[in-house]
Amino acid sequence: MGLREDMPLLARHEGKWEGEYVHVDPGGAVLDRHRAEMTCAIAGDDVYHQTNRYTWDDGRVEVHEFPGRHLGGGRCGFDTDRLKGEFWELDESTIYLRWQYKAEGEDLRLFELIVLSETGDTRSRVWQWIRDGVCVRRTLINERRVG
Repeated sequence: MGLREDMPLLARHEGKWEGEYVHVDPGGAVLDRHRAEMTCAIAGDDVYHQTNRYTWDDGRVEVHEFPGRHLGGGRCGFDTDRLKGEFWELDESTIYLRWQYKAEGEDLRLFELIVLSETGDTRSRVWQWIRDGVCVRRTLINERRVG
């Protein structure tokens, strides 16, 4: 079974998305805010590829590539120079991810929920940054499909 068949919700995320990332501390104070453009694509039977472009008001830009591999059993994994993790579908609208930034070591883990709207034109995402069992940051993301 290929990635599209095994993970139909992921296939519904294909395309270009725009939105905003808002990073907050445990008390809700804003730590960082930036715009994002994201392209999600499935190639062949087992390759997922995501490109994220972040832009800050001060002109800074970062671009990150996230190639992933279909692991079978409804799972996809990724392992880049920067991070490592995996994701899977929880139900017809929700994808769950867990990953680590390699530079941070084993004590910082990130967990994300991505909820796609019924119409497929918007999605919301929440990251929880957990260090030694304590939430040290949350990232709130609202996106809309633009292509």
